[in-house]
Amino acid sequence: VQLQASGGGLVRAGGSLRLSCTASGFSLDYYHISWFRQAPGKEREVVSCISSYDSATYYTDTVTGRFSISRDNAANTVYLQMNGLRPEDTAVYYCATSRLSLFGSPCPVEEDDNNVWGQGTQVTVSS
Repeated sequence: VQLQASGGGLVRAGGSLRLSCTASGFSLDYYHISWFRQAPGKEREVVSCISSYDSATYYTDTVTGRFSISRDNAANTVYLQMNGLRPEDTAVYYCATSRLSLFGSPCPVEEDDNNVWGQGTQVTVSS
């Protein structure tokens, strides 16, 4: 059971990137998927979440209107489209999921309740 995050890179302010989170060993259909990020010297924070049962979405205030999360169950992949990137978006981005998804939990769940994490992908935005 694994999540594989990819798609990070170096981009100028105002640019775009699309992150992918692909599952192996289980089907994403039944799980919420969250994206977190951790900038140097800062705590990890939740960025976005997409729910399993109705694909409802959540965004933290700082990315609302710029980021868009979506899922392709056939590809077993969740995407995070990031537009209008800013230097303060620079961080390592992680995708994660929780078995609590199977029991109607909210999306996102508490950070510590995520039991499967991807390895992280670096996003660097230059000014």
